[in-house]
Amino acid sequence: MQAVLRAREAFLSGRTRTLEFRLQQLQALLTMITEKEAEISTALKQDMNRSQYDTPLLELISIENEIKLAIEKLAEWAAPRPVEKNLLTISDEVYIQPEPLGVVLIIGAWNYPWALTLLPLVGAIAAGNAAVVKPSELSEYSSLLLRALLPRYLDKDLYPVVTGGASETQELLRQRFDHVFYTGSSSVGRLVMEAAARHLTPVTLELGGKSPCYIDRNCNIRTACRRITWGKFVNCGQTCIAPDYILCEPSVQGQVVDRIRRTLLEFYGADPKCSPDYGRIINQRHFSRILSLMEGYTPVVGGQSDASQCYIAPTVLKDVPPHSRLMQEEIFGPLLPIVTVSDMDDAIRFINEREKPLALYIFCSDKKAVRRMMEETTSGGVTVNDVMMHYTLSSLPFGGVGHSGIGRYHGRHSFDQLSHQRACLVRTLGMESLLSSSPADDITVRLPTSWPIRCVGPGQDSVPVIQFTHKLI
Repeated sequence: MQAVLRAREAFLSGRTRTLEFRLQQLQALLTMITEKEAEISTALKQDMNRSQYDTPLLELISIENEIKLAIEKLAEWAAPRPVEKNLLTISDEVYIQPEPLGVVLIIGAWNYPWALTLLPLVGAIAAGNAAVVKPSELSEYSSLLLRALLPRYLDKDLYPVVTGGASETQELLRQRFDHVFYTGSSSVGRLVMEAAARHLTPVTLELGGKSPCYIDRNCNIRTACRRITWGKFVNCGQTCIAPDYILCEPSVQGQVVDRIRRTLLEFYGADPKCSPDYGRIINQRHFSRILSLMEGYTPVVGGQSDASQCYIAPTVLKDVPPHSRLMQEEIFGPLLPIVTVSDMDDAIRFINEREKPLALYIFCSDKKAVRRMMEETTSGGVTVNDVMMHYTLSSLPFGGVGHSGIGRYHGRHSFDQLSHQRACLVRTLGMESLLSSSPADDITVRLPTSWPIRCVGPGQDSVPVIQFTHKLI
């Protein structure tokens, strides 16, 4: 594929090695986001009826902040990192040097087509890599706009955009890359990993899964339900770290349903279909898939749909059996099932019997109980008494564990993920007499007084010495 060959040749030219070039490219990407915000918002409105107010909040601000952080910290991130020495290397220069990997393939996702494509690109540029960018064909308008915009602002040889569907992605995966960064479903993630394995190419897989949300009976249920409702139904439920289902005790289930119903009325009005703030399902295939998950259930909130608009109302289902189809696959839509558990022990057991989730949400006022649930479960990330907020911090690594993903990114974590941490030891050609001494010799090495080694001798001003005594036994 010509785009990959050009990216490889451009990388081998060496121009990405200088920090000045990387900073210039990062600044150009920031300029693109700020200058083209209106066009990006329009594309997202066409793709999934995204509100013009949601686009900056959900995508553009995070991209801008990530670029600004990389520009500010790049010199620090790229600098040699000194490490501890041992006795044999005490006079050597020893450090870790982050180096570019080479050419990275970035396969973006359709639900947040700008953030989930450009955030990895920020890390790739900062780390000095070339990157072939493959946006999702499902977010068609965003994909075409990205293809048009990126070459105007960035080096078109180093950072080409390849559009198309499954066949184009498969062709890209046949090529050899130095890293593949994929965001999407676990089923496709397996195919990406299998293709990368043929070339022994490392991967970052940002996947998903069923992220549980536990509501303790003694927490502030009104506040909990407001926060859960926003996190679940923003972007029409098409968020990889959205709460997938609620776990709560039967005694509070009715209160949870009532509070979610009231919050939905406040957020989207009596008819969410008419709300400018409520989105749509990306296409007919996903619309049909989500509707099929509801078969056999009577929603207690919502349930309305309109195929002509790919519209599904915010929907809540209660008393959902743990082994139902609804609980076997990631919903990725505006359906919120409630599963009842007897207590926290039961909730922990329920979570641990399933694949490790991308996120875990705990609503509980008892710090000891929160700590226990965190210690006895595992997930890619966890947020307590809110949802999705851990994603917003560049200082926290974002990624899954097990079935929900491999690797991590955001901030410095992106830079490190897309760099080779090269081990470096630099020694002089001196000291050969020390190395070639006979076994019977006693050797004294005198070191500068500034070195943090305990002095040997009767007085405080004694010269520090290390004495090597070779004895034949």
